[in-house]
Amino acid sequence: MAKNKKESTEKQEDQEEQAAEPKKKSKLKWIIMVAVALAVITSGAVAGFYFFTKTDGKKASVKQPPVIAIWPMEAFIINIADTNGERYLKLVIQLEVSEATVVPELEQLKPRLRDSILDLLTSKTYKDLMDLSGKQRLREDIAGRINNILISGKVTKVYFTDFVVQ
Repeated sequence: MAKNKKESTEKQEDQEEQAAEPKKKSKLKWIIMVAVALAVITSGAVAGFYFFTKTDGKKASVKQPPVIAIWPMEAFIINIADTNGERYLKLVIQLEVSEATVVPELEQLKPRLRDSILDLLTSKTYKDLMDLSGKQRLREDIAGRINNILISGKVTKVYFTDFVVQ
């Protein structure tokens, strides 16, 4: 009987060991799957970080807007061409130039520039000055005349800061 008890005890232990082995194997499978999933997620995060922060060997720099040099001119007061001296134009102009180094040249050429602009303004009629397209054409004409006189740089834009017709 002792032999039977011993055999039955051994059988129970064998069955418990066999039952314990699948539990260990299933836990081991879960641990491996979790480790693989974490490795995939981590490598994806690292690759994404590298991809989105890569600058291709160039330093990321903030572009600063170009410095605009604006040169103001004194007011022009002229008689309008077709009104027999009854109407006049008061015009104040500011010039936007391509480079700040052009400003000293503009100062030096100031009398010549004013003369050229006065010639242009005195040839304009009331009708030429009053519509929007006429004012735009006047801006282009002034810029063209000044650019023909300048040696270095150019006028990029003409601003009318005061435009009065009476």
